Amino acid sequence: MTPAVGAIGVIGAGAVGQTVAATLVASALPGRLLVASRLLDQAHALVADLDDMRQATGSPVRPEACAVAGLADCAAVVVAARASFTNTHASDVRMGGAAANAPVVVALATALRGYAGTVLVVTNPVDLMSRLFAETSGCPRVYGIGSNLDSARYRLTLARLLGVPAAAVDGHVIGEHGEAAVVCASTTTVNGRPVSVPLAEVRAELRTRPGRISHGVGRTRSGPAGAVLSALRKALALDDGIEELSTGHGADWHGIPLRFTSGRPVPCLPGLDADEQAQLTAASTKLRTAYQALRTS
Repeated sequence: MTPAVGAIGVIGAGAVGQTVAATLVASALPGRLLVASRLLDQAHALVADLDDMRQATGSPVRPEACAVAGLADCAAVVVAARASFTNTHASDVRMGGAAANAPVVVALATALRGYAGTVLVVTNPVDLMSRLFAETSGCPRVYGIGSNLDSARYRLTLARLLGVPAAAVDGHVIGEHGEAAVVCASTTTVNGRPVSVPLAEVRAELRTRPGRISHGVGRTRSGPAGAVLSALRKALALDDGIEELSTGHGADWHGIPLRFTSGRPVPCLPGLDADEQAQLTAASTKLRTAYQALRTS
């Protein structure tokens, strides 16, 4: 199997970084997988583990440990680093990492200033951290991973509630990757036809699912890794299609659907009813206020 791209970098050797890296080795997407971590020993340890996986599976991907500065020639970089902190938020949990993770993201963005490839940020709160990375680094292609995972969970949940295959469901979750996520129920279809969405049940599942996963296995990891892989394939022009990613939208920054064609993204927001538009406005205001507070703290 011939890898589709030369090199992809992953920053962070924690639970999410490990799973993203393993997913990339298994997918045979890059020829080289460069792993950077705050502690170089962690990067070397993860690379050794990935090398075992490579040998066992016959993957052509060559994992290597490196410093962040060594990622400059990668086609894409995945930022999965996070600070060590105790999250005390009982609600709006993702926002609990903003103050702790911001200095980490600023340092990485400064080190990669001028990078011309694609950056996918996984670090939460992802709508704030992806914007912070973009504005600090000046990189032109920075996207946050979150709304595409929310959308995947939405389609899976609705399929279960309606008793249909998940592939038959077409619908989006936009806005914040968090409490202010907006379910685009008014334009959701099943087999191309409008459908009545049981919103209360859907929202309850989207709200509680991440916590159940984290309670059971410590942290969500496989879902984010799958969302990263899907977004990489679109951004690197390997597949055409839609990804809901956090990006600049007017004066704001939040999750919207982007239609990728040959690697080029074009916003393709669905029509919103009055309630959904009000929710998106509220999400934008929340994120804008939180970001301004973060920048001035």
